[in-house]
Amino acid sequence: MLPGVEESTSYGTPALKVKGKLFARLKEDGETLVVKVALEARDALVAARPGVFFVTDHYRAYPFMLVRLATVKRAELAQLLEDAWSMTAPSARKRRGGE
Repeated sequence: MLPGVEESTSYGTPALKVKGKLFARLKEDGETLVVKVALEARDALVAARPGVFFVTDHYRAYPFMLVRLATVKRAELAQLLEDAWSMTAPSARKRRGGE
């Protein structure tokens, strides 16, 4: 697990946070993951692979996208989660590698 990650909940579903800040959560359908991502990267991923990545109107203004868990590759999901963690984790924690 990445340093400082807390297993939590968000909107009643399992979520991953760092210092209380959300970077990923399971949607209520249990088949879709909401993950933090840079807007530019999100737009490119959604355009390239709409069968895997998508955005709803609710998330359009936020640096998050939705991932279809049944179609995303495991290594790709791991990289998305690491990138989301990196965007969220405090800089000092990343440099130290944890506590």
